Amino acid sequence: MRRTLFEETHEDFRLLVRDFLTREVVPAYEKWRQAGLVPRELFTALGELGIIGTAVPEEYGGGGQDDYRFNVVIQEECARAIVTLGGLRTHLDVVVPYFTGLANAEQRARWFPGLASGELYTAIAMSEPGTGSDLAGVATRAVRDGDHYVLDGAKTFITGGHHADLVIVVARTGTDPGNRRKGLSLLVVERDMPGFTVGRRLEKIGLATQDTVELSFADVRVPAANLLGEEGEAFSHLGRNLAQERLAIAVGAVAQTRAAIDLTVAYVRDRRIFGKALSDFQNTKFELASMSTELEAAQCLLDAAVTAHVAGGLDPVDAARTKLFCTETQGRVVDRCLQLHGGYGYILESPIARLYADARVTRIYGGTSEVMKTIISKSLGL
Repeated sequence: MRRTLFEETHEDFRLLVRDFLTREVVPAYEKWRQAGLVPRELFTALGELGIIGTAVPEEYGGGGQDDYRFNVVIQEECARAIVTLGGLRTHLDVVVPYFTGLANAEQRARWFPGLASGELYTAIAMSEPGTGSDLAGVATRAVRDGDHYVLDGAKTFITGGHHADLVIVVARTGTDPGNRRKGLSLLVVERDMPGFTVGRRLEKIGLATQDTVELSFADVRVPAANLLGEEGEAFSHLGRNLAQERLAIAVGAVAQTRAAIDLTVAYVRDRRIFGKALSDFQNTKFELASMSTELEAAQCLLDAAVTAHVAGGLDPVDAARTKLFCTETQGRVVDRCLQLHGGYGYILESPIARLYADARVTRIYGGTSEVMKTIISKSLGL
């Protein structure tokens, strides 16, 4: 179906991103995948082209265009090229909005030029061993000591933590027996702070170039000037960006689903079995027709959600519906695409195998499908 989401500026930006991926990323991508990491220089290269700093105000060297559709273009082009750029999606879609939405004037002057240029790369540390989705159960603590906080604790499953120069850490700075959500704060920890340790990189089923690490904090003295937002109000601060975080996952899910179908159409046309092309079999045609229809339904829902978000009106429940539908569609469709590839689809050097492995986590992070269903059911009064 004809899409009306983008304007000419977005399509010009798309050509810039596509050209960069073709020249700089695709030729090196297999080496990065084998290493399990993209080079740190990738982000400064993206910054030099203006790709990474579109949401940063112009006075700090950014593009001054707080328009989420530019982020959508980046995800769509990465899926088209069948690459992932480490934790870039988390940096742009999840972490940077906390800086642009909460940083005070001094923090903006200190950090925004680096965010625009790619010299500062970010991560956010919420998850802890044993807490899972229970953010109110955070055990990492920060105690005020003069003009510093003394931070102690551990975090896990931290996307982008290996390269991150700035890490937003969710820590408990106070307690309220009547409200477990109170007393959490956001502290920005800088890479070279004594007592801050980046631990091992965790091996995952998919997302091979996305570094996912453990972090530990032992008596880390974080300046009070690195408090992001209000002390004790992290829970409400984090809620501000949940809709975009979930929307971003849906964007990737739909873009990767499209890439999987495109790969499969090309494969079945070339693959010959029993003396004819695999695409000549009725089952192949019916399967791909069905998958194409599911994709278009997901794309329409997603584009409506992106339009609402850009206008400032994406409801958290609609964001949950969008993530649920798009990621579940991705899971079904990519699985069927792999089936049509037969044995070749099970070999990791096959792009469809990588798309299959990458797809599994979208129904888990950013809130599981079960959490999305809980949110939706509450809106129904259940």
